[in-house]
This record gives sequence, C-alpha cells and structure tokens, in this order.
Amino acid sequence: MIIKQISVFLENKSGRLSEVTEILGNAGINISAFTIADTSDFGILRLIVSDPDKACDVLKQNAFSVQITNVLLAKTPNKPGSLTRLLKIITEGGSFIEYMYAFSVENNAAIIVIRPTDINKCMQIILEHKNDFMLIDKHYQF
Repeated sequence: MIIKQISVFLENKSGRLSEVTEILGNAGINISAFTIADTSDFGILRLIVSDPDKACDVLKQNAFSVQITNVLLAKTPNKPGSLTRLLKIITEGGSFIEYMYAFSVENNAAIIVIRPTDINKCMQIILEHKNDFMLIDKHYQF
C-alpha cells in the first residue's frame, strides 16, 4: 500500500520541466500525477510514475538530482467535506502530514497523495476507516 514517489530538483529555468517529461517519455515511463513546489531559485517536482526505479535511474543518467520517497495514495469520494473528514481522522489519530496533493478521477472519486512523517501510523489510521477511504497500491491505474 506504500508507493514510491520520485522527487526531482529543478533549477527555475525555462525548459527544465519539458526535459524531465521528454526523458521519462522516451524511457516509456508514464506520469500518473505530479506537483511542483518552487522557490525563486529551484523547484521540487514530485511525480507518481509507472516505474519509479527506472525513472530515477534515467533522470540521474541525465544529471538530474532525484530521490525516491514513500507516500500513501488514498481514494476518497469527490464531494464536499470528504477531504476534511480524512484530514480530521488522520490528525485525531496522531499522524502529521508533511505535504499532500490531490486530483479527481472518474466516478466522483479523488486521489490524495499523502506524505506523512510516520507512514505506517498514517496507513494504519486510514485502514481503520476503510468503509470511508481506501488506500491504493502501486498497481492502480488512474
């Protein structure tokens, strides 16, 4: 249920994002989700991809600074209040979220990528509420 996310450190220069997507595309790696956090000098591109180990290797071969981190993917209903409920459950269970990002998919569902400080504790909290939320494994196709 824990999946690998890759983080790529990018200089804030025109064309750097397209370089990453071209390298991954040429390697046959599909991007399912991504987010970019930036400062004035650099950005962190976080990606959920079809083959994180291969993505990490090909990006490093092309002089990108890359790391793999573990995250959880939670599936929630895509309706008002669902995210609040999930966040309250995680917080009341004593887990802290470092960062997260989300997107909606078909069938009125939302996928939330969660990076908690204690991934096993957060996973257990969500599993205890499996009637409301579902954790997705690496084989899920968006």
